[in-house]
Amino acid sequence: MATVTRSRRAAIQREAVQIRMRCQRSGHTTERTVAAIRMSLPEVSALEAWRLALGWSRADTVTQVAALYRADGLQPPGLSESMLCRWEHDQERPGAEYAVMLCRAYGARLEHLGLGRWAGEGAGLRYRLPEPVARVSGPREEREPMTTDAGLPAVRESLQLALLADPQGSPLAAHLAEAAVEHYDLNYSKHPPQTLFKEIRDTRALLMPVMQAAGSTPHTVELQRQVARLSALLGNLAFHLDDTTGARTHLGTAATYGERVGDARLVAWAWGALSMVARSTKRYELALSHAQRGAAQAPAGLVRAQLHAWALLPSLAALGRSPDADAALATAMHELETDGTGSAPGRFGFDEPELALHQAEAHLALGRAEQAAARAEASAGGCILATPGWAAATLVLAQAEAAGRPEDAASRALDVLDRVPPARLRSTARARLSRLDGQLAARTAGPVADLQERLRLLPPPVDAHGGAATA
Repeated sequence: MATVTRSRRAAIQREAVQIRMRCQRSGHTTERTVAAIRMSLPEVSALEAWRLALGWSRADTVTQVAALYRADGLQPPGLSESMLCRWEHDQERPGAEYAVMLCRAYGARLEHLGLGRWAGEGAGLRYRLPEPVARVSGPREEREPMTTDAGLPAVRESLQLALLADPQGSPLAAHLAEAAVEHYDLNYSKHPPQTLFKEIRDTRALLMPVMQAAGSTPHTVELQRQVARLSALLGNLAFHLDDTTGARTHLGTAATYGERVGDARLVAWAWGALSMVARSTKRYELALSHAQRGAAQAPAGLVRAQLHAWALLPSLAALGRSPDADAALATAMHELETDGTGSAPGRFGFDEPELALHQAEAHLALGRAEQAAARAEASAGGCILATPGWAAATLVLAQAEAAGRPEDAASRALDVLDRVPPARLRSTARARLSRLDGQLAARTAGPVADLQERLRLLPPPVDAHGGAATA
């Protein structure tokens, strides 16, 4: 690890405190806080990041480890703050027993602390990590709060009842339309794309007669804003269903209506999504043009961070423009750090795990496999198990490992296929699986062969008769 100056070390401590406080306000787990610290402070090792995420000093860690020994009826060894400092800065490695004790103190696994080489050792230890403690209740093991399929038509039906009472539209109808869009936005990942697409399309259709009949009133403008947001969601869903031409149409409509009502945030997002669609078809110059247009209209803070990370960074990386890609990433991280909230939920939102995902894919495009793996692992660590974000990060991590660790890469992909039903596999996940399959094509044994067979049998998202893949 490169030498860090005393002044920089003090700045790291201050920044880590701010990150931890922000994550605590957002209700993030320790593991997700660790990912946020390491993303913003690359000089910090995994071992040090866990201590900082807990808000402990080195003296606190020494005290906790000693207490664990005493609780087991053992005499505490001579662990000191200076020893811990050397371990955290990779100047030395802790022994196997200390490594396991640190896991117990922090509530982490060996690999979480960057001590994975001890994972298979410990037969001669005085203290062995009990199985229940070895499993951390981190974000990868959480269950995403779900909503029922019945909730989707119920939202639409409530809006329909309001419009039956006042077909010309009203402030109440505009309010209910906004609530419906918020429901679709926040629950975007909780339904198969084809199910949500139909529901949003039907909701948008309810608003079209109102917009045609109503004059120019404040609630009419608000209804137009919601039509724009519904169109944006339809565009993203079409993309996840591998309908790129449909996606372009819906997203273009979103940008048009967003400009009409003066919603700069939505317009910027729509152009970012259009950039994503263009990249999927390898039209990288067009993708960059869309990204630049979106970034130019993005408000400062979270939205500008999103446009730089989601649109500009991958477009520049795909074109091999490494210095410009690094500059876009630096801007994204700066905008995210200076934003008062730091993250936002939902399809229109943005957070640090998503930033890490885009960073990982950019590193892949630029041939930086090690950096890609590190950022993908951080992204997956900040996501809930089996969600689309976790699947994306896990498959990017597999791609980064494919050349050097093909069996591990195949095993990660198989884990995704085991946990995510075919109906919930987005086109982006399928594209990543396809790229990984190509990377592993020369190997035909073990987990790689299993993955090849699973991909051969994977049903398409939509069959020749228009039927969606089943769960």
